Amino acid sequence: MIEVIILILLVITGFIAIKNRSVKRIFFPQKKYYSIDDAYNARRKGKNDEIDHLLSKMGKNGLSDLTEKERKRLDELSRK
Repeated sequence: MIEVIILILLVITGFIAIKNRSVKRIFFPQKKYYSIDDAYNARRKGKNDEIDHLLSKMGKNGLSDLTEKERKRLDELSRK
């Protein structure tokens, strides 16, 4: 019975530790960029993916499918 309680406490502690950022960095290191160009291309791809998502969302019924926040974000991204 005590073993089960200890096991449950270890599992709960593990989940709490994984949520902690410092532990995440140890077990799941962030992707590191090798050059400035790699970082720029990654940011650019992220913006393009977001634009594609918003445009595909409004593809069927037009601009009325987007929320006000999404419209502002699309306008913001299209200016850059």
